Amino acid sequence: MIKEQCIALVTGANKGIGFEVVRDLARKGFHVFLGARNEKAGEAAAEKLRTEGVKEDYGEITVLKIDVSKPDSIRRAAEEFSRKSDRLDTLVNNAGILLDDDKEVLTITPEIFETTLRTNTLGALLVSQAFVPFLKKSDAPRIVNVSSGGGQLADGADGWAPAYCISKTALNGVTVQLAAALPKFAINSVCPGWVRTDMGGANATRSVAEGASGIVWLAADAPQNETGKFWRDRKVIPW
Repeated sequence: MIKEQCIALVTGANKGIGFEVVRDLARKGFHVFLGARNEKAGEAAAEKLRTEGVKEDYGEITVLKIDVSKPDSIRRAAEEFSRKSDRLDTLVNNAGILLDDDKEVLTITPEIFETTLRTNTLGALLVSQAFVPFLKKSDAPRIVNVSSGGGQLADGADGWAPAYCISKTALNGVTVQLAAALPKFAINSVCPGWVRTDMGGANATRSVAEGASGIVWLAADAPQNETGKFWRDRKVIPW
């Protein structure tokens, strides 16, 4: 019996960690939907991967326009996805923002706080809600929420990027709530570490490949019965 090709959706995937996750899943033979809010940037990223994938026999890569901060965009993306597939095996909620002027909790503006949570926390929840019907058709459905060690309450906050950190704490809360609501799913949060991306900066300690590694493991290879947890480097960490 021929095994069905696995299908994944990665949001915020036209660059950085998301781009690398798409590459790694395609290498594993997945049909990957590359989610991007800017369709041109998404197509350019997908074409780059398709070009290198000719030599390495990547799985198919399809661009899906999706802005996770906008409910209408999420709805349209789910409708577009339904025209290409009736099943999803893995959803990676990777899209996120860290606004430059998110500097101090005492002076943060309501606009920056709301914008950050709308993308980093509510966006992941709404995308999950929209794509659960497709995930329910998988034999081993998975949701991976890309979080941050900055969201940990266990070690105490240090004042860095408060809106971003609070949004990731809340994302971990979304993760455990989704895991409780969907007991047959594997739903986890993951900290990729400090990664050299546009967000992490040039001085970060990890390469993009190192940052993507733990995400891909949860997306494709981790035991299906591991759920509702927060991970870094394939180990459960407190949050």
